[in-house]
Amino acid sequence: MTPLALASYTATSALGRGLEPTLAALQAQRSGLAPCAFETVRLAMCVGEVPGVDAAPLPAALAAFECRNNRLALLALGQDGFAAAVARSAARHGAARIGVFVGTSTSGILETEQAFRRLDPVSGALPPDFRYRGAHNTFSLGAFVQRALGLRGPAVVISSACSSSAKVFASAQRAIAAGLIEAAVVGGVDSLCLTTLYGFHSLQLVSTGPCRPFDVARDGISIGEGAAFALLERPAAAAGEDSVLLLGTGESSDAYHMSSPPPDGRGAAAAMRQALAAAGLGAADIDYINLHGTATPSNDAAEAIAVGAVLGAAVPASSTKGATGHALGAAGALEAVICALALRHGFMPGGVNTAAVDAALPVSYLLGNRDARLRRVMSNSFGFGGSNCSLVLARAGAHA
Repeated sequence: MTPLALASYTATSALGRGLEPTLAALQAQRSGLAPCAFETVRLAMCVGEVPGVDAAPLPAALAAFECRNNRLALLALGQDGFAAAVARSAARHGAARIGVFVGTSTSGILETEQAFRRLDPVSGALPPDFRYRGAHNTFSLGAFVQRALGLRGPAVVISSACSSSAKVFASAQRAIAAGLIEAAVVGGVDSLCLTTLYGFHSLQLVSTGPCRPFDVARDGISIGEGAAFALLERPAAAAGEDSVLLLGTGESSDAYHMSSPPPDGRGAAAAMRQALAAAGLGAADIDYINLHGTATPSNDAAEAIAVGAVLGAAVPASSTKGATGHALGAAGALEAVICALALRHGFMPGGVNTAAVDAALPVSYLLGNRDARLRRVMSNSFGFGGSNCSLVLARAGAHA
């Protein structure tokens, strides 16, 4: 595929609002996970909550989209000059030539959860102020981002569980290659809600403490929330050598099980091989892998087998979910931005909370940060139902 530039990017998570606090937390190996005190939930688990999301409602012009998920989206769009970068792109190409491709798993479902507490006691009707279209509807996020940024091109929302906001990179790349658009806003937003916190707890997939990806004693995920965005454009001729490029994308659907990966990791391996092929690279060209690394026993084991089969056991790897928590539908975009920071600032982030790497897993897992002038990295995102996506990102100077 023809490389695309991440002309601008931003991320907001439990590590902080924007790139600077995110980078500082990663370099300090600081986790944003804390015991859950969200809403009415009092389960024994840790979560990655973004402070201040509920501090202010959306502006009047966007009030039809009012919900926690869209408040988090707007908070992220306001960081790192991202909205201004999109406006400049729209001025060059036209607002109708900029697409929006975003991922989420639960959108604004919290609004629905809270509305059900206020059902009419006689008719059972939802309260009159409940806005399904602007909040809970999965497309709410795409419509909201498009409206908030003043764009008029195609808008798409992908909801494929934890691969959602990685797959948007692939969809946007295809739309640009087909000439449908000139540039795309890609990203993902998922916010804490009762459905995911109680749901994953009922599946017995949640750790009572901060998650420990690839640890010999790993026992489950820690749910986080986050919002991350990137502006994909054709690379400018004068782009600096530290600019970040999207080189390849790979997608697969193994459909092995609704909530468990195939033990041999075949779906993950297929996505990784496709990403390498799209980038025109071999296994030796990848300097670091940001693993999906959820910290469940089966997921980490299957991914380790897939990585070993495709890239070998020597390539440095880590999961950043010990720092951010698992942001579900936002995880792919969040971790793509983390990879962009690693490329730009020359380091591989160590896996926070992991103390003793499981020796049975064939990966070279980093417990501490490692300085390195990275050339190309891979980011893995694998979702429920076997929906898998891998991305290959590179530093422009290394790709030239």
